[in-house]
Amino acid sequence: MGTSLDGFIARKKDDIAWLTEYPTLGEDHGFNAHMARVDGVIMGRGTYEVINDMQPWYYSKPVVVLSRSLTQADIPSQIADKVEVMNATPEDAMQRLGERGWKAAYVDGGTVIQSFLRAGLIDDMVISRIPVLIGEGIPLFGPLEGDLLLDHVRTRAFPSGMVQSVYRVKR
Repeated sequence: MGTSLDGFIARKKDDIAWLTEYPTLGEDHGFNAHMARVDGVIMGRGTYEVINDMQPWYYSKPVVVLSRSLTQADIPSQIADKVEVMNATPEDAMQRLGERGWKAAYVDGGTVIQSFLRAGLIDDMVISRIPVLIGEGIPLFGPLEGDLLLDHVRTRAFPSGMVQSVYRVKR
């Protein structure tokens, strides 16, 4: 997940221009290797609505959008074969996707990440910090019922200035 240095995933009103316009110097920051390890992407409606107009479509793997308000009919025809809307809790979604053979998912979007953390369904987190302070916005993390301890796996700095840390959730 990409965050500003001050921990926000978007400005208010879901503005992610600070992230999408950041000069990456042509680096992929391990994204392709990360995507190779997962069976698909799970995101919330908010994240989907921010990225659904990106051309070309950003993901090569199947995308599941967790939503109580969207339906499959709301997905544009050009990505309808790549995006599935599912009205499910994190536990139900993982069970259903597991029945399809999914073993690992890339969970994207603040609210969905928070719900998966509360459900104990996140094993590893890759946090990519962009060297920009945006001051306020939508935070990556939210309330938890208790402390969630993490093991630091590694941190890597890129020439573009981005710093990426990998954490494993302690069980």
